[in-house]
Amino acid sequence: MPAHTRGTLAVIGGGVIGLSVARRALQDGWAVRVHRAERAGASWVAGGMLAPHSEGWPGEERLLQIGLESLRLWREGFLDGLPPEVVTARESLVVAVDPADAADLKTVAAWLSGQGHPVTLTTSAREVEPLLAQGIRHGFRAETELAVDNRAVVAALAAECERLGVEWAPPVAALTDAGPADTVVIANGIDAPTLWPGLPVRPVKGEVLRLRWRRGCLPVPQRVVRARVHGRQVYVVPRADGVVVGATQYEHGRDTAPTVSGVRDLLDDACAVMPALGEYEFAEAAAGLRPMTPDNLPLVGRLDERTLVAAGHGRSGFLLAPWTAESIAAELEGALVR
Repeated sequence: MPAHTRGTLAVIGGGVIGLSVARRALQDGWAVRVHRAERAGASWVAGGMLAPHSEGWPGEERLLQIGLESLRLWREGFLDGLPPEVVTARESLVVAVDPADAADLKTVAAWLSGQGHPVTLTTSAREVEPLLAQGIRHGFRAETELAVDNRAVVAALAAECERLGVEWAPPVAALTDAGPADTVVIANGIDAPTLWPGLPVRPVKGEVLRLRWRRGCLPVPQRVVRARVHGRQVYVVPRADGVVVGATQYEHGRDTAPTVSGVRDLLDDACAVMPALGEYEFAEAAAGLRPMTPDNLPLVGRLDERTLVAAGHGRSGFLLAPWTAESIAAELEGALVR
């Protein structure tokens, strides 16, 4: 355990972003207090995809850039200290169901190639993933992408923080409630604007399903499968006991109740892509609130001499956790130098 010689840091938020920031600061010698709620937040509902290629879209060049950098950090040290089984897939396959979806897929592939990050196109997607429905042919492979068990990662990061000497504390309603600390990091997702009014973060609802493998069913896929189904996006992410299926996306305030229509669309689309999933056990339906920004880029940096922000990660919280932790660590080091 490092000696706490750098100063005191209060991290507000106990999801994947807050815990990643806290672990990095603890490793650097800061005394860290994490203010976290008992209820599960967006990190509990996430798919856990580390997928800058397959989630990329023209116009989001900066998000692609930082996503690729963060994926590198996942591979080059962020997983150290976490159980190896938190990684559940080591490739993504993106497929199209109809000609319009195939056209969108080719648009993304061409854009990625134009950015200097080509992916492998295929017209034989079922040879790559035999569980795909007959008739699905077009796709591309993103062979460096990963997926992680989101809940296992959060638990492992919390355990690492414990080992390094973190102090746990209740959530706060205002920055003045955070107690004495040299520096405060706002990392509480959709609640960030309550602590710093004006931060452009809003909640966007997303429903996610968990399907559990049953004896006699076809095996769990070994890679992430993402698809466009008549314009809607769906993903199937492996877990040790089944798959995670997601995710809807719409703005509905702070409502976190799964809806019949949302669950129906996800099941219909997932089974249209991989019919064998219809035999799995329906284990869970949940909805989370993604902290979105107007340009889909996270808010990571300094707000004033004492306050930093790490919020607004939208659909990319797990992917961008290492990049965010390193960015905040650099800001803290800068504060130390000054």
